Amino acid sequence: MPDTTPPPAPPPPRLSPGEVEAVARAAHEGQTDKAGRPYAEHLRAVAEGVRRRGGDDEQIAAAWLHDAVEDDALTERWLEGAALSRRTKDIVRALTRRPGEQPEEYAARILATPGALLVKEADLAHNADPARLAVLDEATRTRLAEKYARMCVLLGQSCLGQE
Repeated sequence: MPDTTPPPAPPPPRLSPGEVEAVARAAHEGQTDKAGRPYAEHLRAVAEGVRRRGGDDEQIAAAWLHDAVEDDALTERWLEGAALSRRTKDIVRALTRRPGEQPEEYAARILATPGALLVKEADLAHNADPARLAVLDEATRTRLAEKYARMCVLLGQSCLGQE
């Protein structure tokens, strides 16, 4: 008797790198960083940092989206239904801080998620860029530099000063 089971449906097409970038830029439209620069500049720098570090397309997509859920620019529901790989979604979730979460918990989740550490390294390197920090007031600059350095230690990385 012949097998009448239909073949599995092909996976749905995934968002292209350009489409992921466009979604991220639109989601963060009008947002600025602590220095007043358009937030999309940070996203571009992190994606480029991931590329320079040898990251793949899934990690670059996650770099574009790494702050979207945390900043309420996109919802967790959007992420779940998005035409992205499971790995990209997992990296975005790993990089999304939760309210009240301790830095040690956050770092442990990043370390436990394949591909997330490279994206976080690029994020930290851009956040800690001396040129970016130089335009901030001294108290903010000091607080952020200490925060970024602590996260690098928790991640077991010397990830600052690599941009």
